[in-house]
Amino acid sequence: MARFVELGHVLEGNPPLLDPRGHLVTCIHAPFSRFEDGPDLNRIPLAAVAGVPGMVLDAPAQPGALTLELDRQAVKDRAVIVRTGWDDRWGTARYWEPGPYLQAEIVELLVGGGAALVGVDFCNIDDAADLAAQARTRLLRAGVLVVEHLCNLRGLPREGFRFFGIRLRIAGGASVPVRAFAEVASGNGSSLRLRHGESAA
Repeated sequence: MARFVELGHVLEGNPPLLDPRGHLVTCIHAPFSRFEDGPDLNRIPLAAVAGVPGMVLDAPAQPGALTLELDRQAVKDRAVIVRTGWDDRWGTARYWEPGPYLQAEIVELLVGGGAALVGVDFCNIDDAADLAAQARTRLLRAGVLVVEHLCNLRGLPREGFRFFGIRLRIAGGASVPVRAFAEVASGNGSSLRLRHGESAA
């Protein structure tokens, strides 16, 4: 039997659908958030956010550019999840301090390797000082979806799971909170080590 792991923070209260607080909880960014000609939330296919074979990359919960052991060949069609433990700060002012971010070299490896999605357990995939948001911009231009504010990643194996980040179908929508979770295979997880789009026999 597979098990499910919640990977999203709880959105407190009942904010309006497009309340800016959507950026302050587990959320997905569509290419439309950076490019007028990019797909909006309504045009992101379910296959791009549901059941995507995942892999975890570990890094320390330290501010600054992350150093990741990344095999370009391994990220093809994967949800690449970066696990630092920064989410332990959630609920405190320390969570919003300048934290980890993806440097340009890593972003280019993800784009060049054909990653489907990148998810992180901190608040900003970019350097907080980079007002141009170059990492997010580069990823989204290449069609690599971005999910921020993940949590509970310690419950994931490094492989053998599928990632889900279910978004609402919002025409003209750029970013929105998501119900993020993972389906983790039983045993050693080999049954879920599939390419995106394949199904288990």
